[in-house]
Amino acid sequence: MRSIREALKKTKDNIFGKIVGLLRRKDPEALKEIEYILLSGDVGIETTEEIICELKKTNPDNYVDRLKEIILNIIDIKKESKDLNKPITILFVGVNGVGKTTSIGKIGYHLSKNGNKVLFVACDTFRTGAQEQLRIWADRAGIDIISSKYGADPSSVAFDAFDAAVSRNVDYLLIDTAGRLHTKVNLLDEMKKIKRTLNKKREDIPQEIFIVIDATTGQNAINQVEMFHRSVELSGIVLSKMDGTAKGGIIIPIIKKFKIPVVYAGTGEGLDDIVQFNPEEFVNELLS
Repeated sequence: MRSIREALKKTKDNIFGKIVGLLRRKDPEALKEIEYILLSGDVGIETTEEIICELKKTNPDNYVDRLKEIILNIIDIKKESKDLNKPITILFVGVNGVGKTTSIGKIGYHLSKNGNKVLFVACDTFRTGAQEQLRIWADRAGIDIISSKYGADPSSVAFDAFDAAVSRNVDYLLIDTAGRLHTKVNLLDEMKKIKRTLNKKREDIPQEIFIVIDATTGQNAINQVEMFHRSVELSGIVLSKMDGTAKGGIIIPIIKKFKIPVVYAGTGEGLDDIVQFNPEEFVNELLS
């Protein structure tokens, strides 16, 4: 399993490592250069201005520790602790190409490895190859999958899958959804319909709605989160391909704006290359 340290190597080497080097000079004049680096690292204008403003008030001897504190205060969103009835149903949303199906495969494997019974549901019934892709991950992870014929109503697939999960005494039901639908159906309307349909089964489901965002897409990820959050009220973020970008700072303005926690981060290509997101570890690795 690749660690968060390995996954952050590009971001650290290209962005935050330079910032730490400048801060350790303890020179207030270096803050102008740091501002430019933060902006180039997709931290965003508003967040960058806030960071620089706070650093200007800080004793130069404490620059690095203060920066850690500022970023941690932004990204450390506490999820409300609650008892969840099984099957714990998680709806995964996101646009095509962000690594949604791959992330489901890895998260399912992670949950299964920790002693949980997991079931996958292929609700992307429109994109050619989508169900087969999830089946490949299911086979790799040793997890059962429910799918349907192409063109089937995704809501009906989810509805029936929940009954199957109950009858099989499943702990986690992970639902893959489309990232793009044919022109006659609006993607966000389809997500709302799946949520409503599951809600008819039991009013507390889905308990979680996770958006998968590609860490390499930069500022466009903010638009994606906004679009889905407005429609289905997201409860968590899965950050994929974190090892493939030098601009891992995008997660900072996203959490700042939407107050949605990152729950998992993809750290590589392997089945085991995913970690539960730990804000403190993230900040310490970024600014070590």
